[in-house]
Amino acid sequence: MPIWVDADACPVPIREILCRAAARWQIQTTFIANHAISLPPSPYISRRQVPQGFDVADNEIMDQMSKGDLVITQDIPLAAEAIEKGADVFNPRGQAFTKENIRQRLAMRNFMEEMRNAGQVTGGPAPFGQTDRKEFADKLDRWLQKNTRRP
Repeated sequence: MPIWVDADACPVPIREILCRAAARWQIQTTFIANHAISLPPSPYISRRQVPQGFDVADNEIMDQMSKGDLVITQDIPLAAEAIEKGADVFNPRGQAFTKENIRQRLAMRNFMEEMRNAGQVTGGPAPFGQTDRKEFADKLDRWLQKNTRRP
């Protein structure tokens, strides 16, 4: 069960956690982005650079992933598609997207987008911090323990 990373907006500390986990657990982890990203050499880590364009990286992930894979993304529409296809999905802050919560998250995303377009909301999420990094690492570790065999 490989890991697919929507790497365009993935924070560097999360990439580092994923790379360490890929090597430690010997699990194929693929970073997909529309720009060059720096990753350590490893037989378990790969990168795919896709052309610039709307949803090109998202479409590549959806074309490659299978049921039971893990997708890391902040993109809620991508998360919804991946869940529909049978993937486990969580964001770089370690929050799970599930069948039970994805509709609510999509509705909130759409509402906030409308508010931003109307000039009502100008802020974004809180800055990414140490607590987010720990939440993600813990969530990833639990997923790996549940879904893979330790080498």
